Amino acid sequence: MQDLVVNMDLNLVLKEKFNHSTFREGQKEIIEDILAEHDVMALLPTGGGKSLCYQLPAQILDGSVLIISPLVALMEDQVLQIRKMGEKRVIALNSFLSIERKRKVISSLHNYKYIFASPEILQSKFILNRLKEIRFSMFVVDEAHCISQWGHDFRPDYSRLGEIRREIGSPPCLALTATATKEVLGDISRTLKLNDPKMHIHSIDRPNIAIMVKKVNSMEEKKDLLLNYLKDLQGPGIIYFSSRLWAENIAQFLKDEGFDRVAYYHGGMEQEKRMLIQEQFLNNQLSIICCTNAFGMGVNKSDIRFVIHFHYPSQVEAYLQEMGRAGRDGKSSIAILLHSELDREIPEVLLKYEFPTKEQTHQIIEYINNEIQSKGKFTNTKSVEEYFYSTFGVSEVQWRFIQFYLEIDDGMEYELNTQQKVEIIEEAANKRYSYKYSKLKLMERWLETQGCRREAILSYFDESLKMRPSSCCDLCGIDLELYKRSGKEVSGWELPSWRQELHRIFHRNG
Repeated sequence: MQDLVVNMDLNLVLKEKFNHSTFREGQKEIIEDILAEHDVMALLPTGGGKSLCYQLPAQILDGSVLIISPLVALMEDQVLQIRKMGEKRVIALNSFLSIERKRKVISSLHNYKYIFASPEILQSKFILNRLKEIRFSMFVVDEAHCISQWGHDFRPDYSRLGEIRREIGSPPCLALTATATKEVLGDISRTLKLNDPKMHIHSIDRPNIAIMVKKVNSMEEKKDLLLNYLKDLQGPGIIYFSSRLWAENIAQFLKDEGFDRVAYYHGGMEQEKRMLIQEQFLNNQLSIICCTNAFGMGVNKSDIRFVIHFHYPSQVEAYLQEMGRAGRDGKSSIAILLHSELDREIPEVLLKYEFPTKEQTHQIIEYINNEIQSKGKFTNTKSVEEYFYSTFGVSEVQWRFIQFYLEIDDGMEYELNTQQKVEIIEEAANKRYSYKYSKLKLMERWLETQGCRREAILSYFDESLKMRPSSCCDLCGIDLELYKRSGKEVSGWELPSWRQELHRIFHRNG
């Protein structure tokens, strides 16, 4: 394979397959190491073009590529991008597949070049056994910080990926992330069992994004300020909220104030409607999205001019990732965080609800044991999960946490030691909560920064500021005129019903 790298004109492949004339910083070197069959860990800033780092070598290498991705929206966006370049051998194993379609896909998985999968679906022994029959040239972990228990978006099932990689033949691994401390990077390498990985660590700084924190004294002042910014700022833009209800209410508030190209987006909506809103935003039919952190990954839109946080996130890493949705085209953009002392209790309350209570854990384990006693086996199905949500009041995140520590996969035939398991899960939840609470306090400390905000973020990731941009942060100085619109945005476009628009999209793509 080494000779292949020497003789291969990667720039020619880049132009012919992806219609790009040049590589972005770091991409070519990462690709060369992958083609040389090294394990690779790459930290590229949000919008740094991480997907090309596996899409291009996959066109050169023999065999399939398995890409682990945390979100359905992210998978679907990548599938769409790959199909647009003319590659039809791509599939995403997720909830969008009907039972019949999934059966056909799984029986012919070996015919696909790119196979996207969530870490949760890989816990299925049936899926894993099918993957063992396929020759993989690459094992890609997107959003790899989800692997680390110290990562800001830890997903328990990600921590099993090292073993899954071994079971499918230990293909060369590419771990990609945009936000990881040195501690997290080390955790990723250990969990994936990387062999002397080539490290490509690039600055997380986005100098084209000005950083602004604006303190307010009341909710009315915050809403007034938001209105003023939206009237002045060049769009399109994203507004982040701490909850679904806030996203919905402010979207309606903005419509009442005359902003007609606004929609809300959160994880509680039907998948089809979420897809529609994302499509409308990408096509500039919507100019403002009011959303929770469910929106962002998988939205391949380079011209977002502002990101506003109506509530602050619970970690610096999450803030960096969300503000990084702006300015992917390299043009001047702005990130504004509206901050009130009244906001402080919101992330603390949300943090507590990430983890199951002792009572919820006990109830679920008792239910599982009763199922095993009466039926001889417990099988986790969608209807069982929905029963847990409605009866025991657990969220999907809480159930995933419990499920991970109960080590449930396709089925369970032995009874659990209730007290022992409750204690194990309670200890894990308390440890995780304490860690995330400490991260929240670091985020709040950043809000009170007296020096340069950009320097403080870079310091958090063990970086130093190389060159200060002319519009750096509110404490160093920002020329707000740079981010104001030059003329009125086209309005008057009437938002059709999501069913009408979805019909239009599928008719167009059919």
